[in-house]
Amino acid sequence: MSVPYLQMENISKSFPGVQALKDVTFDASEGEILALIGANGAGKSTLMNVLGGNITPDSGRIIINGQEVQITSPLDANEFGIAFVHQEMAMLPTMSIADTMFISNYPTKNGLIDYDLVTKKCTEVLKRLGCNYDPKTIVRNIGPGSQQLVEIGRALLSDPMIVIFDEPTSSLSASEKAHLFKVIRSLKEEGKVIIFISHMLDEIFDLCDRVMVLRNGENVGGGKIKELTYLYIVRLMIGRKEIDHYYDKQLHKGGEPILKVENITRRGIIEDISFTLKQGEVVGLWGQLGSGRTEVARAIVGLDNIDNGTIYVRKNGNFEKIKPLEAKKHMGMITENRREEGLLLPASVKHNMSLANLKNLLKPYTPVINQKLERKETKKYIDRLEIVVSSLDQKVETLSGGNQQKVIIGRWLQRNPNIFIMDEPTRGLDVGAKADIRNIIAELAEEGAAILFISSEIEELMSASDRYLVMKRGRIAAKMDPNATKEDLMAAAAGAQEESFA
Repeated sequence: MSVPYLQMENISKSFPGVQALKDVTFDASEGEILALIGANGAGKSTLMNVLGGNITPDSGRIIINGQEVQITSPLDANEFGIAFVHQEMAMLPTMSIADTMFISNYPTKNGLIDYDLVTKKCTEVLKRLGCNYDPKTIVRNIGPGSQQLVEIGRALLSDPMIVIFDEPTSSLSASEKAHLFKVIRSLKEEGKVIIFISHMLDEIFDLCDRVMVLRNGENVGGGKIKELTYLYIVRLMIGRKEIDHYYDKQLHKGGEPILKVENITRRGIIEDISFTLKQGEVVGLWGQLGSGRTEVARAIVGLDNIDNGTIYVRKNGNFEKIKPLEAKKHMGMITENRREEGLLLPASVKHNMSLANLKNLLKPYTPVINQKLERKETKKYIDRLEIVVSSLDQKVETLSGGNQQKVIIGRWLQRNPNIFIMDEPTRGLDVGAKADIRNIIAELAEEGAAILFISSEIEELMSASDRYLVMKRGRIAAKMDPNATKEDLMAAAAGAQEESFA
């Protein structure tokens, strides 16, 4: 029996108030795709950051190709043939694709950067990934999916032996994902060691050979994919059975219309968008990547300018026209990118949760925050949302993705708006965290809030929504009632039908 190429033995790591990893042991072989999965906060990223040299463990050892190694920095990891494709992209938006890829390791010739070689290698990697951009293209001029492929290309430049993919498909279209899987399979055929982290179990079953499940910082099991079931893995991850009912459908009884959007247009982006939201209902907004879903959400809440159209909000029983900049007074917005647009990462949980409610936290007749009241309100919503924190002053950047998302929701619950715009609120979260967010959405609807819910996962969107708006090329292609099927939504998004079903 051959010795595994990679072995991590008894890895432990503690942070203040948290035991992140507890004697985790696992191995991976050449030509194998190992899935590493677990709930948010289970320790997946911490374990891979130990392997990638970003975190030093308290104890344990790493063995590569039969030799124990010391990895104390990303440079060490690179020397040992380890490449890490991070979930949160580290792009250089004002630089070219080529410069972004080579920023830490430019090839030189006669003491100068060899841009001919840079362009040649960059072109080869982009071609391999099915991305046909000119290497001179500025990063900010390409979409999130293409940026993710650039991030992956940067990892492959050094021809690593061990490649860690942390949620690599979160920003990719279906075709981009299919091509990435083709690349990963080719890496497997070359004998590389692939560690694949994903919350999408269909991806795990489609791509991976073996799975290891972490829960609360411990290795709780796994095995060969072909010998396991979806339900078995989910129960290992979550440790509870309620998840069996995750996709159960429960319709909400909508009340009076509370938001009316008429003919919203932003030239070249979205056109003639019209719909209403009612109290106590969840409306699903769905479409393919690039269809204009996020752009509609941003226009409604005033984050992006509009060229034409009107937004009305019901106040005191009557609809009143509001200016885009007034929307924030009536709506809570959960943005698609929580780390860049939703959170102040170096700030505390307390300060992040208070941001939307500062006016109500002031001491009477002063510009000073009532810190006792701020802590009370923060604690209230931490308890309600079951946010896992060591203290109210813990930096929000140290929380898991699911807990970070709950902090954003808690922020708006403090403000208590009656309209919520939720753009991919469960993106990048594990099944358990998604279930928690789904329960929060249902509770808000029961309390009378109107919710516009955007999700790329059609099954999730359909299980949470009372009716649907389907986007295609910046327009609403169809409005569908609760009886619509998955095939109906997909056909409308693909342009097979352009009529209203409402």
